[in-house]
Amino acid sequence: MKGAIFDMDGTLLDSMQVWVHVGEQYLRNRGIEPEEGLGDVLFPMSMRDGAVYVKERYGLPDSPDTIVTDMDAIVFAAYRDEVLPKPGVAVYLESLKKRGIPMAVATATNRPMVEAALARTGLAGYFKQIFTCTEIGAGKERPDIYLAAAKALGTHPADTWVFEDALYAIKTAKAAGFYTVGLYDETSRNDQEAIAGLADCYVREIQSVPTQDCT
Repeated sequence: MKGAIFDMDGTLLDSMQVWVHVGEQYLRNRGIEPEEGLGDVLFPMSMRDGAVYVKERYGLPDSPDTIVTDMDAIVFAAYRDEVLPKPGVAVYLESLKKRGIPMAVATATNRPMVEAALARTGLAGYFKQIFTCTEIGAGKERPDIYLAAAKALGTHPADTWVFEDALYAIKTAKAAGFYTVGLYDETSRNDQEAIAGLADCYVREIQSVPTQDCT
């Protein structure tokens, strides 16, 4: 390992449940009790598609754009005030820092939320740079964000470990030549067998990843 690139949600931070339940919290803030399982319905959708669904399902007068803005505010508040690192993250990052391994964050979450959460949790100082899909202009179905992060770290993909909890992102990073570490998160539990079979290394918690190799 000469460099490390970390996904944030579900990898560094135990934050995926914020996204699962944001629609439910939005409705409760308006005094509306959501239907059971609404979070599971909305989670696979984009924020805007979820806003359209909530508007139509509950007969809301607000525009989808207004609903998205309100849901974004709920998510931002959670990142700013509540979300915590996953078990062992700080210890593992410290071990890499002591070895002089440069690190970056590659995330689909927008920068204000990323910076608020990493600053509050004390993780921000471990990373040379933060990359977001919005700023890169491509999601993790394409390798752009990982390649940009590796370039900033000054490392070759084959010598750079990518830590992810999502199957599609692991597929992308592995196809681009990165060494991939698959991590367990509850929201991707149905993909765990596939992740374990694809990733170069698979663990349930990050402290189980050896810092030298994963064999």
